[in-house]
Amino acid sequence: MVTDTIRKIGEKVKLQGWVNTIRDHGKITFIDLRDRSGVVQCVGQNLPKTSVESVVEVAREVVKRPKKLVNKNLGTGKIEISIEEMKIITASKELPIPIEGEGYDIDENLRNKYRYLDLRRPRMTKNIRLRSKVTQYMRNWLTDRDFVEIETPILTKTTPEGARDFLVPSRLQPGKFYALPQSPQQYKQLLMVAGIERYFQLARCFRDEDPRRDRAYGEFTQLDIEMSFVTQDDILKLTEDLFTSLVKEVFPEKRIKTTPWPRISHNEAKEKYGSDKPDLRKDKNDKDELAFCWIVDFPLFIEQSKEDYFFGSGLSKWAPSHHMFTSPHPDDVKLLEDDPGKVRGLQHDLVLNGYEVGGGSIRIHDHKIQEKVFELIGFSKEQKKQFEHMLTAFAYGVPPHGGIAPGLDRFLMAALGESSVREVMAYPTSSSGQTAVMEAPSKASKEQLKELGLKLTINETPEK
Repeated sequence: MVTDTIRKIGEKVKLQGWVNTIRDHGKITFIDLRDRSGVVQCVGQNLPKTSVESVVEVAREVVKRPKKLVNKNLGTGKIEISIEEMKIITASKELPIPIEGEGYDIDENLRNKYRYLDLRRPRMTKNIRLRSKVTQYMRNWLTDRDFVEIETPILTKTTPEGARDFLVPSRLQPGKFYALPQSPQQYKQLLMVAGIERYFQLARCFRDEDPRRDRAYGEFTQLDIEMSFVTQDDILKLTEDLFTSLVKEVFPEKRIKTTPWPRISHNEAKEKYGSDKPDLRKDKNDKDELAFCWIVDFPLFIEQSKEDYFFGSGLSKWAPSHHMFTSPHPDDVKLLEDDPGKVRGLQHDLVLNGYEVGGGSIRIHDHKIQEKVFELIGFSKEQKKQFEHMLTAFAYGVPPHGGIAPGLDRFLMAALGESSVREVMAYPTSSSGQTAVMEAPSKASKEQLKELGLKLTINETPEK
């Protein structure tokens, strides 16, 4: 690494990396060489012609700079490499986008098309590295507390969960489809039935819903946590401890506004702030202030008109406020029969600087209450059958359980003060749903469609 050179004055070294800048002064040429660790100045005479962002190898002695020539803005500013030999490994053409600035003013579609160049931008490199540190910290923190990391299936079953599913046709069972998971919700609850008791996963989730700046189209990552024999307070306290210690370790320049985090009822949030995801910062432009809070006491159900799209029949006026597995508040269970609109749910939303960065709940573990919720939201017998695996499992001894799923992308966006979740993702989808670099989705060939037993009804010609 180039930063190792500051400890090797007088030694001969061989370095490989990208040409960050070139300053040609005739016989003498200065080249700033960059690798993952940083930048070092190299100087030599009669060097072969090269271009910025070419990959080169240089070799010779590490030299201490005179005191008056020390670059205090550079980590390696006290030394330079006196080049004896330079080899051009691969030459670079002129870049289609600049990478030295912040990049916000460049068309996002162009940035996505050349994402491998955009990721060379120092801001983007920093964001991706911070993302890695955050996930590693979460893993270690939870593992140290006896959580078990378990991967759940990506090819799963389509069930009505609120957003549109991405469907995947099955070759081995023609006419049937897998669905990509909107979340591991049912799998993690079944893990509680299995007696795992403490589960987590950095889960990829897939939802066919419209993009916005705090939500990427298609896929995202969440930290999925589920625990047995816990109260809502247990979940909130564990989450608060995790993120407080994470911020202290990974974002030492940030300060958390209030500890413990405020807990605000849904009604109070709407009445006092006009939003169920309030920004509690004193200075809304202060990127280094992190104002966490909890929103609790949500209504278990919301009213919907018959015209609204819902999970299926559209025959019920009630839809779940969170999801259909959220437990009603124990004091309100009796109201399920006579006044469902007044039932509070044991749902909790994690809010940071005006963004909902996570949500969870205590789950229903009584199959009779689960059946009642299905009835209230108007599930038909056919729709109930889609959850038969859950109801069957719940007949064999299910512990009280609950959890939370903080969104990794949205947390990073809020914590870093970025303008979009796409600024903290390596390969985001565009607003039109196109995957960066790969130009997906793409057409399937006639052979592929035939093998899957599919026929297009739109005016699109499949690839030959």
